[in-house]
Amino acid sequence: MPTERITFPGHDGSTLAARLDLPDGPHLATAIFAHCFTCGKDIPAARRIAARLSSIGIAVLRFDFTGLGHSGGEFANTSFSSNVDDLIAAHGYLAERSMVPSLIIGHSLGGAAVLKAAALLDTIKAVVTLGAPFDPGHVTHNFADALPEIAAQGVAEVSLGGRPFRIGQAFVEDVAQEELTPAIAKLNAALLVLHAPGDEIVSVENASRIFLAAKHPKSFVTLDTADHLITRAEDAEYAADVIATWARRYIALKPPAPPPGAPEGVLRVSEADKSGFLTDITSSEGHHLLADEPMAYGGSNKGLSPYGLLSAGLGACTSMTIRMYARRKGWPLDHVSVDVSHNKVHAQDADTTVGEKIDTWRRRICLSGKLSEEQRTRLLEIADKCPVHRTLERSSTVITELAQPA
Repeated sequence: MPTERITFPGHDGSTLAARLDLPDGPHLATAIFAHCFTCGKDIPAARRIAARLSSIGIAVLRFDFTGLGHSGGEFANTSFSSNVDDLIAAHGYLAERSMVPSLIIGHSLGGAAVLKAAALLDTIKAVVTLGAPFDPGHVTHNFADALPEIAAQGVAEVSLGGRPFRIGQAFVEDVAQEELTPAIAKLNAALLVLHAPGDEIVSVENASRIFLAAKHPKSFVTLDTADHLITRAEDAEYAADVIATWARRYIALKPPAPPPGAPEGVLRVSEADKSGFLTDITSSEGHHLLADEPMAYGGSNKGLSPYGLLSAGLGACTSMTIRMYARRKGWPLDHVSVDVSHNKVHAQDADTTVGEKIDTWRRRICLSGKLSEEQRTRLLEIADKCPVHRTLERSSTVITELAQPA
């Protein structure tokens, strides 16, 4: 996915380091991802979720909170409230770029922060939490032994995940007095709660309390055997797929505008990844889809292959032709499905002999309904009159000309 390395000012003016993961094709919506306590924007779960969302047209901004990762500022001077303010600053940065966010995602303490921030941001239509605590003060159990020293000295160095961090008394006091229930109740957005039942850092009871405090629409999905950091690739991919599917229902992923200069009835096919084969396809009616090749052939498998698109065209045309005929006849056809397979092997394309018949499409048509055998036989005959079928069977002419670059 295309990625911009950017910076923007945080809550106190410190420079925050961020990555803006952009869609391979048209930009349809924008999201913000907030990382877990003392983590960073580049954790595997954040990368995978951003990649999945960008594949469906959602740009994702993930950044390091003040004092963490590559961001400026002193972590010892930050608090839960400053994290919320950093999220609001990120929202403002995106709005200035005309990329107003409609989705916000938070992991662990970042999940608690997005709940608080989303209640203050009118443009947010969907909120996702992963392994989030209901009580932000829960995070202090990670350095409980150091609390007396922090109280006495005002700050203390603690070891978290094998790395040293300076925690200030202001942080401890801030998370202790935070109460998320009012913010959750005020959410004017759909909520998706993702949590692992076996999470040993933030128990699943936290997810239950967040879910119960929220109004509808809300959803809860278990991450099964995932750990708190969602370190396993298959768990992160599952979470990413769930978020991508769920978000479509609450975010207006409007189709892109027709490509400039494309006349009616023309498809514009544009390379999206010069290192692979990912390709954007946009119609003059505003429809958009991706074409690609399988990973085995050097692609990224983010869309149908060219032959897959041909098979899809044949199957769709077959189904439509059968439906149109049955509707005209008034026959009791309840449902049509068409399984299409194509036996061509991609690697052999360049080695074929001219005139040799090398392409074979096989259709398996399923017709549901109280149809007679005569009607079924007739509908099977009608399938062969599908226009795409006829085009594939007869010779066609392809005219190619070279256009000047825009």
